[in-house]
Amino acid sequence: MSSPQHDALPTRSRQVAACLAEAGVPGQVRELAESTRTAAEAAAALGCDVGAIANSLVFLSDNEPVLVLTSGRHKVDTDALAARWGRGRLRRASAEQVREATGQAIGGVAPVGHPGQLPTVVDEALTDYPQIWAAAGTPRTVFPTTASELLRLTNGTLLAVTS
Repeated sequence: MSSPQHDALPTRSRQVAACLAEAGVPGQVRELAESTRTAAEAAAALGCDVGAIANSLVFLSDNEPVLVLTSGRHKVDTDALAARWGRGRLRRASAEQVREATGQAIGGVAPVGHPGQLPTVVDEALTDYPQIWAAAGTPRTVFPTTASELLRLTNGTLLAVTS
């Protein structure tokens, strides 16, 4: 379904909005004047706690791209997460690898709207917030969601991502 607000969004964000609508997600993609490239920038622009920002980070594990949706309040302990998830070593994907896996650029990677389904972890710390914000395909677009909604949308696994 198309609306004037939807039509004004960047192409990548329209793809994300279409995925969200198809999944029955009520939250709308919003384009902000300020950058939301980092969790701190997003939290400042939205007026929320940095922990309520769901960072979408792409890693490689056994040469397969995987997605980690982590709370903006901490960093991923890749060794601890790999062991907990039962996967091989996790290493950060390059900007090119991120774009290849998601169709989106670093700083705007959404949890959905990728060319294919990525194995996904949702940080259990995101359950501390009744509403969280995730990127919507560009460094200036976001959408409201919840940890449980992210788990459903991504077919993800809820795990602690820190040691």
